[in-house]
Amino acid sequence: MLNIKDLTVRVSDKEILNKFNLSINDGEIHVLMGKNGIGKSTLCKVLLKSPEYEITNGSINYNNQDITQLKTNEVSNLGFYLIGQSPLAIEGVTTASMLRTVLSARGDKTNILKFGKELDATCEKLGLPKSYAHKEINVGMSGGERKKLELVQMWMLKPGFIILDEIDSGLDVDALKVVSKSLKEYYDLYHPTILMVTHHSMILKELKPDFVHIIGDGKIIKTGDYNLALEIEDRGFNNLDKASIVSGQEDNE
Repeated sequence: MLNIKDLTVRVSDKEILNKFNLSINDGEIHVLMGKNGIGKSTLCKVLLKSPEYEITNGSINYNNQDITQLKTNEVSNLGFYLIGQSPLAIEGVTTASMLRTVLSARGDKTNILKFGKELDATCEKLGLPKSYAHKEINVGMSGGERKKLELVQMWMLKPGFIILDEIDSGLDVDALKVVSKSLKEYYDLYHPTILMVTHHSMILKELKPDFVHIIGDGKIIKTGDYNLALEIEDRGFNNLDKASIVSGQEDNE
């Protein structure tokens, strides 16, 4: 279970989150929505300990452990995994070698032949050439290919807490279908916890969320279910009643 309590975050002397509260039970799917620049991506990066963000108040607890001050590799070892809007290209390191290094550091004893077969099969399942796993990470790849390669890494590392920061951004319809199907298949198989940022409801048709949260003024201003995402798509954010908090999240927090 993730429990964020009164989290206040600053970046470049600007306060982004202000006494932000959120609780997520194991295996639940939560979605964050809101206008651009409102703090959605900030929360994702704070959970993975991006150094540009300063936590000035509050706490983050995961499975009864205070992870507020942990480093990125430490929260990663707890099972956190982030797919961002624009995965970076990393020259000089292949996806296969990176995955082997991470798995080895975690004590995984899978032999290299079994690892290679699983990696090739995962690439094929996502419609990527097998050779992509042996290229420099994301170098020369399109946005859709980068997102798929991030999913390959997810399948190989098997995280228990997945953060998706606009994974649907920049994807065409066909790529979005592949990505959505892969995420749903992973969820059905491993039942991870998922925290997702999106502006669109299309991906949510595959990954039906337990809760949808609207962020405003540095905190959650409204919570509902999948229907709230459809309402946003139909009416936009300006027509929401900020004082109305849909019943249900109170019990979850």
